[in-house]
Amino acid sequence: MAADDPISYQALPKGAQVLTASGAVIGTVEHVLKDDSLDLFDGIAVTTPHGLRFVDASQVGTITVTAVHTTVTDDAVASLQQPDGDPVFEADPEQYQGNGLTNWFGRMFMREHWTRKDDE
Repeated sequence: MAADDPISYQALPKGAQVLTASGAVIGTVEHVLKDDSLDLFDGIAVTTPHGLRFVDASQVGTITVTAVHTTVTDDAVASLQQPDGDPVFEADPEQYQGNGLTNWFGRMFMREHWTRKDDE
């Protein structure tokens, strides 16, 4: 499969570049927003230098193995909204591992192996 071959939003990898209509890099894919029960693609959450931003499905052009090509203009990047909805949690398997006292307290008083991803 070539890097410019189109793929489904379901195969979109985290960390793929997100580009404006002119090809400028907005940021990278944080996660895909979808409703599995309706097989509905809602858009993507994008990690940018200014924090997490939302690109609506109607603004997504072609999705390839390495990048998401959007219809967002360079001028409109600053007006992209923050995603709205339930918080995102990310597994951190290396946090609080081991036999030390700090690790024990981490397992006892926090959600083991889960940390909340703070909005930026």
